[in-house]
Amino acid sequence: MTGKFLHSFAKPSSESFVNIVRGDMARLWDDAGTRYIDAIGSLWYCQIGHGRREMAEAVAAQMSTLETYSTFDPFTNPLADATAERIAGLSPISDARVFLCGSGSEAIDTAMKLARVAQIQAGHPERGVIIARDRGYHGTNYGGTSAQGLPLNKVGYGQLLEGVVQVDADDIEAMSVEMERHRGRIAAVIAEPVQGAGGVWPATTEYLAGLRRLCDSHGALLVFDEVITGFGRLGEWFGAQYYGVTPDLITFAKGVTSGYQPLGGVICGRRVVDALEDDPSFFLRTGYTYSGHATVCAAALKNLEIIEREGLIHRARHVGARIEAGLAALASDGTIAGLRGAGAIWAGILHPHQDATVIRDAMIREGVIARSIPGCNAFCPPLVITDAEIDEVLDTFARCASRAG
Repeated sequence: MTGKFLHSFAKPSSESFVNIVRGDMARLWDDAGTRYIDAIGSLWYCQIGHGRREMAEAVAAQMSTLETYSTFDPFTNPLADATAERIAGLSPISDARVFLCGSGSEAIDTAMKLARVAQIQAGHPERGVIIARDRGYHGTNYGGTSAQGLPLNKVGYGQLLEGVVQVDADDIEAMSVEMERHRGRIAAVIAEPVQGAGGVWPATTEYLAGLRRLCDSHGALLVFDEVITGFGRLGEWFGAQYYGVTPDLITFAKGVTSGYQPLGGVICGRRVVDALEDDPSFFLRTGYTYSGHATVCAAALKNLEIIEREGLIHRARHVGARIEAGLAALASDGTIAGLRGAGAIWAGILHPHQDATVIRDAMIREGVIARSIPGCNAFCPPLVITDAEIDEVLDTFARCASRAG
């Protein structure tokens, strides 16, 4: 008999799940006492590892003082203010302001709304089209689902947002043609610096710089979806810094708290902020009950402190290089077909006869948790993972991929 919990991205008829009950840095345990290495950071997010006591203490201390209070006008709280200041200070966008929400999906929907309303406030109500890329994953709210470039995730949900279109993910000429087709009507272009759920496809600096030039020439806003790449995952605080291309808005979530509490948000550059601030009578009518949640922000501040104190930005480069080298060796001997990635996000590309889910399940049985995506297995471990644990992950992947047929 199925349980009462209706799982995300799972068959509702499924009855068997791995019941994770404990974590310690890059290791996990299930209810039967089986130990695993977390090679995907739960879901691309656990930078500092699991079970950190100081995270629990920071959250408990805030909760015992004030769990939270609404940040709708006219209220705020010092944790929300401090979190926005900290994130703005880390971002590559000068003099930014930060909108806080509860997830990456909420962040994407908010960025889409802010892009459209900022164009209106700047005197361009005709600019409402939003262009995204094939293979993109932008969450599962209606805005993000509309912007997704993964067709199966759109099936069955009825009419999605109008004025949201996709183009080929890597073809800057196709983007140029699409922007020309909508000349004068484009609000924003959304791009992931590294497409994660779509199969770990890193962009090139040239492509992202091309997007910046096209957006500038068309009066469009450039949005980087950094829900996966933000907060150290690429060996910089943000993917924008890794690639040296500065957008107008950055969406974030996941690594900002390493998953200890749910937090997302949008970093807004001056083109957006000035448009919203210039009319003193303008009232921003969007937000969430838990925007700026004080306890969640306490988790974010402590998480960012740990990332900085323990040098995890630099550690990400080492982790990524070791994974890359291991996958390259497997590709060179024919165990897998190839590899893709950047920073500490990598995927082993499979041969046509290999099944990613079969390999994932075999790895779980051998004590390693990776992610299966059609055509590849993805790796995005906590940045505190040890070299020995990375080697165990790679050895397990090699054995399971070799047996897959």
